[in-house]
Amino acid sequence: MFYPEVSLVGRSSALLKQFALAGLAMVLAGCSANPIYTTTGMVLSSYAESEATPYVLQMSDTEMACALGEGTDPLVYSFSRVTSAPDSTGSLLMLLAGNCMEYRAWNAELDYLRAQYNGDVPAAKDARERAKRLYATTASRRYNAYLRAMAAYDFDPAAEPIECPFLFTDQDELTFLLGLLTGMQAIVNDSNSGALAGVPRNIAPRAERAAQCVDNEKWGGLPNAVRALVWLLLPDTRPELSPDPWQVLENSSEMGVNAGIRASHAVQIVAAETFGRPDVLADAIAHFADADDRIDVWDDYRLVDEVARTIVQFSSDKHWTAEYGHRTPRNFFGKMSPERARTNTETMDLDDLL
Repeated sequence: MFYPEVSLVGRSSALLKQFALAGLAMVLAGCSANPIYTTTGMVLSSYAESEATPYVLQMSDTEMACALGEGTDPLVYSFSRVTSAPDSTGSLLMLLAGNCMEYRAWNAELDYLRAQYNGDVPAAKDARERAKRLYATTASRRYNAYLRAMAAYDFDPAAEPIECPFLFTDQDELTFLLGLLTGMQAIVNDSNSGALAGVPRNIAPRAERAAQCVDNEKWGGLPNAVRALVWLLLPDTRPELSPDPWQVLENSSEMGVNAGIRASHAVQIVAAETFGRPDVLADAIAHFADADDRIDVWDDYRLVDEVARTIVQFSSDKHWTAEYGHRTPRNFFGKMSPERARTNTETMDLDDLL
């Protein structure tokens, strides 16, 4: 016997069951890409770029800044799983994280020089190996920072001909420029590690071309300093009729003082150490120290100048530790020996005696 009411109820029940299953599937699918996570990631990335990054760049405490990079980068960049990767902010955070690792490598290198000075061979070997491992990690982090900086502005450094990226703000320009510099640093760090990180050397000629996309005078000669360093590393990249790379580095250092951001000094120091120019090294350290009395630091980017100071200070400490077994005394920063100038022989404090 046919019962139309029962048939209708059965079909309605089956239809409701299908809707219920479809709804459940949608809920479960939503759990794999929670819209709250996406929104949070977008808000956090926006805040980091518009507020946190400018705040950090104004800091003078390099240790705290690098700790922020190490501690914050995994959190901020983890949201790349649910939204667009925050490459601009991520580049600066990884740069800071790389600084942290380099500071540890520096201490290991000073331990090595001190042990060598004291004739402690086992301690010297241990410190040297520790420094190599730390430099390898530093190189990896900096290479990552370089890649993020290029991705942030959709820039292909290998493109022929080169197409400069759109850099809308000063922060964009600095992020891009620091990305190029960090790529060069990654090469140097990898070399110090014995090539443990495997950083590609083709970064150098690409950085030389890309540095032309940023105003040289505005950024204290840093773009040309990067180019000059590449010319020394790879002479074939040096354009015809271009000035001597060492003269470019010297001019760039003075431009950095005038602009209030002495990153060019750091590049000059790295070049002098890499190519065995103790005369240039001594002059660059002295010039940096003398500039303290006349520089008007660019407040918005004070951290960049302070990081440059740590590089110059470490170079001075390496020289003093190798020659005298200890770091540079506070009152002798800018000098390469403990001999005082005659005009200062009347005064002496406890630090000098120690």
